[in-house]
Formats: sequence, C-alpha cells, structure tokens
Amino acid sequence: MAEMGSKGVTAGKIASNVQKKLTRAQEKVLQKLGKADETKDEQFEQCVQNFNKQLTEGTRLQKDLRTYLASVKAMHEASKKLNECLQEVYEPDWPGRDEASKIAENNDLLWMDYHQKLVDQALLTMDTYLGQFPDIKSRIAKRGRKLVDYDSARHHYESLQTAKKKDEAKIAKAEEELIKAQKVFEEMNVDLQEELPSLWNSRVGFYVNTFQSIAGLEENFHKEMSKLNQNLNDVLISLEKQHGSNTFTVKAQPSDNVPAKGNKSPSPPPDGSPAATPEIRVNHEPEPAGAATPGATLPKSPSQSSLPAVVVETFSATVNGTVESGSGAGRLDLPPGFMFKVQAQHDYTATDTDELQLKAGDVVLVIPFQNPEEQDEGWLMGVKESDWNQHKELEKCRGVFPENFTERVQ
Repeated sequence: MAEMGSKGVTAGKIASNVQKKLTRAQEKVLQKLGKADETKDEQFEQCVQNFNKQLTEGTRLQKDLRTYLASVKAMHEASKKLNECLQEVYEPDWPGRDEASKIAENNDLLWMDYHQKLVDQALLTMDTYLGQFPDIKSRIAKRGRKLVDYDSARHHYESLQTAKKKDEAKIAKAEEELIKAQKVFEEMNVDLQEELPSLWNSRVGFYVNTFQSIAGLEENFHKEMSKLNQNLNDVLISLEKQHGSNTFTVKAQPSDNVPAKGNKSPSPPPDGSPAATPEIRVNHEPEPAGAATPGATLPKSPSQSSLPAVVVETFSATVNGTVESGSGAGRLDLPPGFMFKVQAQHDYTATDTDELQLKAGDVVLVIPFQNPEEQDEGWLMGVKESDWNQHKELEKCRGVFPENFTERVQ
C-alpha cells in the first residue's frame, strides 16, 4: 500500500508539472498575440543583458588563457629540445660543458615554474570566477518561468472577477494562487536584483587582478630567462675564444646534374683531380696569380677571382637557375621563374585553397606572382620542392605562404 501511495504522489506531481507547462505555454502565446499583458521590468532586463555580456567575455578570456598556457607549454618543450641538442653536440673536452648543462637544467625548471604559477594565479582564479555563472543563469531562467506563472494567475483571477456569473469559491481559490505565485516570483526577483549588479561591477577588479598577475609573472620569467641566456652566451664566448683560431674552409663540390658547357669553355676536369674541388676560403683572400692547378688550362677574365673559370661559370649558372649547352639556353630542374629557395622554420596550417601547407624543414622554391598586384605584404608564391620533383606541374602545386615562417637558404 505504501508503494502504491508513493507511486500516486509521483504521478500527481508529474501531472502537476505537465499542467504548469501547458499553462505557461498558453500564457506566452496570449502575450505574444497581444491578448494578455506581460509584466515588464526594464531595469532587470538590462541587468540580464549585462550578465550575458559578462559571461561571454569571461568565457572568451578563459579560452584564450588556456591557449596561452598551451603555447607556454609548447615553448617549454621546444626550448627543452633545443637545450638537449646543445648537450649532445657539446663535446666533453670543450670548456664550459658543465656550466651549459646546469644552465639547461635551470632553464627547464624556470619554464615549469612559470607554467605552474600561471595555472595557480590566473587559470584557477578564472575557473572560480566563471563557476558562479551557471547557477545564476539557471535562476534567471527560473525567475522567467515564475513571472509567467504570476501573470497567468493574475489573468485568471481578473477573468473570474469580471465574469457575469461570479463563483466566489473559485475567485477565493484564484486569489490564493495569485498571492502564492506573486510571493515566489518576488522572492527570486529581489535576490537577483541585488546579485546581478554586484556581479557586473566585480568584473573590473577581476580583469585587473588577472592581467596584473599574468603581466607580473611574465615580466619575472623574462628577467630570469635573460640571466640564463646571458650566462649561456658567456659560456659560448669562452668556447669561441679557445677554438676561434682554427681555420674552417668550405669546398665546392662538382655537380653531377650540370651539363657540359659546349664550345664556350673547356669541360671541367674529371672528378678527383685537384681542379675538380677548388678550395674556397671563408675570408675570401685572393690567391696569387699563377696559382692554378698544374695540368688544368682554364681561361680567366680580369674581373674574375683566382677560381677556375669553369667553377665560376658553373656556380653563377646554378644560382641563376640556368645553364648553357651547345643547343642554346636551357632550364635546370627548377620551376619557371625560380628565384630562390627557403626552408620552413615552423609548421604552417593552410587556411585557404591557394595556400601551401608547410611542415618545419620543408624546402620551398620561390617563384614570382603571375600578377604582381595580387601579392600581399609578407607573403610569397612558391612550390614545395618535394611536390615539384614528384609532379612537375606548377599549376597543381604552387601556392602562397607567409614569409616569416621561413628562412632563405639559397
């Protein structure tokens, strides 16, 4: 029997809630059609608008702060990898190895401390600030429903009073329901009328504290990081002083894909002969006249350096992307109009169909825009070297990309 009674109460409550929803829906329809007046409170509506604006701004700030923290974490990982690379290439007998290792350790700790303090002093505060909005938003919605209940009870009471045949019992019950509905509505209304302006005014102090915390943490981080970078610079200067007297040379290597010069100049010597790999000194000091390798008879012009003429011409032709053969001018294996090469230093995600998708390390062959007026500042036109080598179709492979994501390599 107790179970039956419990089920009866539950069923009655469900029926009551359904009836309330129907009554509210009918009241809203009548109000929209202008057949029933609606209680208005312009001051409260302004408070609700401010609340929604404040919630939108706070949600955006929370999202951007999380993005900022993700960027800090990514920079930490990149810095850590860079320091690990330095440790690997730093040979054991070089001076300052222990100091460089300690600097890398402190660098890692500084990044972790910075990230954790941002979480504690900015993100958690942000989460707490936004945590109060869902409850208030729910109460605003409930107030709206109770206001409809109040208007519905008021209209029902008024209609019974103006009826030709008055039923005093029904009028008394309607009046009782009206008083009850008005009391519930006013209690919620008064609380929100006090809380919403207070919440709106609190945003200023919150924004100030949040951005002051971020700015202060970032300022201190950069100060400490600057000291570590200066210490690392001192270590590297010491290394440079010890090894700075060594002479480092770069040797030009023969290119297998450069065709013969035809009858304009002699063919280069075979690979392995002294003239095939002339030494180019970093300091560019001119070599004395007559220092050409014995056995290699190579013409020179007065404006050329002491390098063999064929090397000078081949180097010049390679830079300009063209070579000459007995049948006339021809292109190297490069796209038409090729100007120079760049290498992506960072990943770039294309946001349009005419853009190149880049990964760090990708080599791009830069070409001119077909219409120079279409070139935006800071953007270049090009084709990824891997795509060009595979397809050799310029129309299919070319696209624009941001110049500041790359570094010129040739």
